[in-house]
Amino acid sequence: MRVAISTGGGDCPGLNGVIRAAVLRGILEYGWEMVGITDGLEGLISGQGLVPLTVDDVRDIHGQGGTILGTTNRGNPFRYRVRDGGQWVEQDISGHVIHNARSAGIDAVIFVGGDGTQEIAWRLAGLGLQVVGVPKTIDNDLLATDYTFGFDSAVETVVEALDKLRTTARSHDRTMLLEVMGRHAGWIALHSGIAGGADVVVLPEIPYDPEVIHRHLQARRESGIAYNIVVVAEGAFSRSGSASILQQAGTGTVARLGGAGDELARQLSALGDYELRVTVLGHLQRGGTPSSTDRVLATRFGAAAVGLVANGQFGRMVCLRGDTIESVPMADVAGRQKHIGLDSQLLQTARSVGICLGDERVD
Repeated sequence: MRVAISTGGGDCPGLNGVIRAAVLRGILEYGWEMVGITDGLEGLISGQGLVPLTVDDVRDIHGQGGTILGTTNRGNPFRYRVRDGGQWVEQDISGHVIHNARSAGIDAVIFVGGDGTQEIAWRLAGLGLQVVGVPKTIDNDLLATDYTFGFDSAVETVVEALDKLRTTARSHDRTMLLEVMGRHAGWIALHSGIAGGADVVVLPEIPYDPEVIHRHLQARRESGIAYNIVVVAEGAFSRSGSASILQQAGTGTVARLGGAGDELARQLSALGDYELRVTVLGHLQRGGTPSSTDRVLATRFGAAAVGLVANGQFGRMVCLRGDTIESVPMADVAGRQKHIGLDSQLLQTARSVGICLGDERVD
């Protein structure tokens, strides 16, 4: 067997842990040849980006952030950007990918990525490529798995930032707004807000009312607390607005969100006398070494993906259910996201400890 590994989409802590586990099990248990595809699928598209992965190549990489294979979120072979007559256009080059995979003697590909990567893998499977999937995203918004690796590390980064912002907020009686990642799902904002003791958390799932937040902050001030910590998911928006966009989508790209923290600060400034400061954490949430939790989960996922290949269970993605690694058909997760349900127990917990979610409190 010659088995390839591809890491696609945004980078996150734990990717190298998946690569290491898959390579070690593939070689040590099954005697396979393991290879890596560089920069998502770019290495297979060019035919020049296949690299051997030996036991020595993956030694000790589980503690490193990022991915030794490189990644990209612009390598969709079904909508591949090429220059034509001075303009960028999209072409379907999926047949070219299948041809190169077969020419390289690849028997199966382990795709490590989020909803977009899993959709690409699923569609390539429909063209005859033998694939299995590993869920990856710091946003924890991939359907069918309780958690994705990278999420715990990202939350830890946010909580560390909140702890530091609190000391300066308390010293100056300021309201600190921290904008975190989360385009369509607010898992990072909600988990870090609870863990970091935030006073307000606004999520993409719950359009906020600035008047409600203002009243909550005023009530704190009247009780003698003059500082506030507010966590803002980048995809959050008010009931009368829409998500803040830094850059519109172009050919083969998605819109870049940003400015949600500044927008909420603007609305609060119009309602009261606040000394506001906005911090955008940005790609710090993607970087750094993975937490121990993410190292363990990445290792379990990588080893389980090899098990799917060994058993011929192609077209499936490994997932975490409770404390058990299982698998689901890629068709069930391709292009689909997991959002926070309005009846979520976690939301109820946040409300019960006094966190304002920007809407009228529902007990």
